Amino acid sequence: MQPFRNHISKEKAIPKIRHYCAYQERTHQEVKEKLYGFGLRKDDVEEILSGLIEEDYLNEERFACQFAGGKFRLKKWGRVKIMHELKQKGVSSYNLKKALTSIDEDDYAATLQKLAIDKWDSLKGEQYLNRQAKAISYLLQKGYELPLAQKAVKGCREGNDPVND
Repeated sequence: MQPFRNHISKEKAIPKIRHYCAYQERTHQEVKEKLYGFGLRKDDVEEILSGLIEEDYLNEERFACQFAGGKFRLKKWGRVKIMHELKQKGVSSYNLKKALTSIDEDDYAATLQKLAIDKWDSLKGEQYLNRQAKAISYLLQKGYELPLAQKAVKGCREGNDPVND
């Protein structure tokens, strides 16, 4: 078996991985992969990982909340899409729930309403049923829940405040 090309010692890996974690919030899975990429053994990886958690370089709850908040605010993602992405990143169900509840309900409703209205308005030339289907489909792709998406589009059709009625 050939040795790893980027094999570095545990002592050299620790400051590198601290910097990696300090630069941006990371999941446990990402940090493990990085450490294994350094050519470290499982025992060393587990020891370094627990040290990072103790020193608060690595905090899955903090990562999940920041990820959820960022994707919601910047990309206007809904809870379904955020939940799926966090699951893909190996975040625990406890921290996943915590992250989703960190999104403010009023902000969520207002964002959904704005997305629905903007999409509805952008489809002005479409036939009614196509317009409705495309608007709902768009909201589902953004990760919003089907009942909320339907209610938002119904409100656009009727010219009401779609979410807060």
